[in-house]
Amino acid sequence: MKKWTSVFLALTMVLVFALAGCGGKSDGNQASETPKTTDNTEKKEDPKPEDKKTQDTLVFGRGGDSASLDPAIVTDGESLKIGHQIFDSLLQYKEGTTEVEPSLAESWEVSPDGLKYTFKLRQGVKFHDGTDFNADAVVFNFKRWTDPKSEFKFEGDSFDYYDSQFGPDGSRVIKDVKAIDANTVEFTLANPQAPFLQNLAMTSFGIASPTAIKEKKENFKSEPVGTGPFVFKEWKRNDSITLEKNPNYWKPGLPKLNKVIVRSIPDNTARFNALQNGEIDIMEDLNPDDLSALESKSELQKIDRPPFNLAYLGFNLKKKPFDNVKVREALSHAVNKQGIIDAFFAGQATPAVNPMPPTLWGYNDSIQDYDYNLDTAKKLLAEAGYPNGLPDPVNFYALPVSRPYMPDGKKVAEAIQADFEKIGVKVNIQSPEWATYLDDTKAGVKDDIYMMGWNGDNGDPDNFLYTLLDKDAIPGNNRSYYANEDLHKILIEAQKEVNQDKRIELYKQAQEIIKKDIPWIPLVYATQVLAAKSNLKGYVPSPTGTEYYSSIYFE
Repeated sequence: MKKWTSVFLALTMVLVFALAGCGGKSDGNQASETPKTTDNTEKKEDPKPEDKKTQDTLVFGRGGDSASLDPAIVTDGESLKIGHQIFDSLLQYKEGTTEVEPSLAESWEVSPDGLKYTFKLRQGVKFHDGTDFNADAVVFNFKRWTDPKSEFKFEGDSFDYYDSQFGPDGSRVIKDVKAIDANTVEFTLANPQAPFLQNLAMTSFGIASPTAIKEKKENFKSEPVGTGPFVFKEWKRNDSITLEKNPNYWKPGLPKLNKVIVRSIPDNTARFNALQNGEIDIMEDLNPDDLSALESKSELQKIDRPPFNLAYLGFNLKKKPFDNVKVREALSHAVNKQGIIDAFFAGQATPAVNPMPPTLWGYNDSIQDYDYNLDTAKKLLAEAGYPNGLPDPVNFYALPVSRPYMPDGKKVAEAIQADFEKIGVKVNIQSPEWATYLDDTKAGVKDDIYMMGWNGDNGDPDNFLYTLLDKDAIPGNNRSYYANEDLHKILIEAQKEVNQDKRIELYKQAQEIIKKDIPWIPLVYATQVLAAKSNLKGYVPSPTGTEYYSSIYFE
């Protein structure tokens, strides 16, 4: 036994020394030695799941910059997308819908006659500057918007959305707003307004800090202060806007991100390349031609927004000969809508007939479109007194940035230009930068015809027809300067009517009047496609085209 024991011990010692030689230096505690790889570099163990760093900054790519960061003075989607993150309104839309739900107002009551709305406000909410949100703040904002002589309406500003949703000065729907106590606000209306609650939920009516407006004055439009999930940090014009997490946001657990950077990348292809290269995490307005490339990449995902928009070619009715309906009808026959869709939308659109999308209740599907027929167009021009076409070139304002309803405005304008020239209408295409484009088309001085579009804000036909084509929207969203008294009466009646079936009939009548007068050529209803990294979660596309970033996170 001793002999075998001695042999065993000897063999064991040899084995130990051999192993020690293979393992390199040892501090005498072989069990605690860090494992080595064959190239003598230290092997790093995979971190535990709780130790892995999760991406907490979102980089969002879009086609154009904001015009202003005060949502009350703008109508463009690029500005409102940012305002949606910084400001809260009294009410909001449930994610992915136009269904109204509480926000800064927790609850509300409506009087039997529909003329008084009493809102109970959420308590304990702070503006980003640390001041209190309360009833006085709500009153201050609405008084600012409704008073054309307000000292807080600065040079060059106008509250077009307020005028378009609640009527212009002299015929306001909102008669009075007063604080009952610190947490209660009462609205008195001049007459019932069916979409009143829908309107209040719009980003344009986000509640701003009165203190910040008083202190910053005109600078407020570039240094906004609200109660929203993100706090404004920096704006590099035509480049990027940086927002940071509001650590005191009133919604528990939100926002999930620490920072959002919104980059302006005008070219669709460059924006898609930036996504593929990892420079951005999500992008809007994908080129239809890039759709197949997107769908082939497992590291990316496709996101569809519910279709709720239209693109249109507007006539400036202040300019001759576009004050002649026969000329407008002639040009309506000279636009090849299906050809535009095939060439520039890759089938991701349908020809537009009415000035509101068919997905919206009240759409009049009995109206027939003007067909594409150049011979008919020439005949109508001759009847209007222009047998050889128009004598002077037409200034055509083409969209300078990609929009959800129009991926490439310049190329579409060139296609329309080619068809117009076939009937003797020469066109000069102009595309100034976005803010100038909006100012010029609103003023209606430099453009003869213009390209524009609209994404519904609140799920009500009023937001298309009254907001864009009523005489009350001049100057503002009604860039055609179109006014029809019969239409105005119908649209005001539809606002006051609470029976939806009756409202549907009124809106169908309105569309018939508009079709006959032709202030626009409706072009397309577009399906909006976004592209994102596959690990981006919590993004809920909205039919309004304006989403919350507060629920987004990275897996």
